[in-house]
Amino acid sequence: MLSQWDEQPCDLLVAVHAEKSAVSVAQCAQQFPQTPIVVLLAGTDVYPKFSPAAPTLAALERANVLIALQPRARDVLPPHLQAKVRTIVQSATAPANAHRPPPPPPLLACVLAHLRPVKAPLLPFAALATIPELAIELTLAGRALTPDLAAAAHAATQQDPRAHWLGELHRSEARHLLAASHVCIVPSAAEGGANVVSEAIAAGTPVIASRVPGNLGLLGEDWPATFSVGDAGGLGALLRRTATDSTFHQLLIQRTLELQHLVAPARERAAWATLLADLSLRA
Repeated sequence: MLSQWDEQPCDLLVAVHAEKSAVSVAQCAQQFPQTPIVVLLAGTDVYPKFSPAAPTLAALERANVLIALQPRARDVLPPHLQAKVRTIVQSATAPANAHRPPPPPPLLACVLAHLRPVKAPLLPFAALATIPELAIELTLAGRALTPDLAAAAHAATQQDPRAHWLGELHRSEARHLLAASHVCIVPSAAEGGANVVSEAIAAGTPVIASRVPGNLGLLGEDWPATFSVGDAGGLGALLRRTATDSTFHQLLIQRTLELQHLVAPARERAAWATLLADLSLRA
């Protein structure tokens, strides 16, 4: 996948991230005005507030189709752009040799996110402080994008032996960690439609998530394990309940399994095939 259009003729331009691809969209539209353009909306294109700069808005206006990764992203766009939106949920598959330990204790919880403020990756460590009695192993995997976040993550692991930071993992290692965990925590302040949620659903690992549109759009408005953005106490309470209430834990597992059809690769392929056909193209 190219980071920018290489100015070569193409049958279709698929631009991932409207803001980052705005120049490519403009150049392609100018040089090859008949080429269909599809723009995939990233989280920062629509959240926390839809307020695109002029070049980004121009790219959205020019696109033939806008792809949302979850249905609620469409709601924040103006009506004339909403008409272009199609939702295509990112698919995922579980590792073939995934092994999840028996039910807790200890509760095995993971966070898979690069360490940057919007992902709130250190909030789960703060939640640990609210549940000192809980038998839990909390593992954060992701690359620190600033020295301050790296230092804070390292400090958290020194203060609580239940906290672990592995740094950046190979994708296969991250998927195995996810599949071996009892729960996956997605604490972000904003999400467009996190791939880790799709991966968790495919693996059958329940998600405890911040109550933001990007998460609810994938999990459902009535998902039983959500907490307010930045609420360490609320997250801690959900971790305690998951670890101590087997009925609740089984409910989360069952609800997760009921979502697996949404992230099936065949479903995503079919959605793209329909899109190509509608644009008079063939895969």
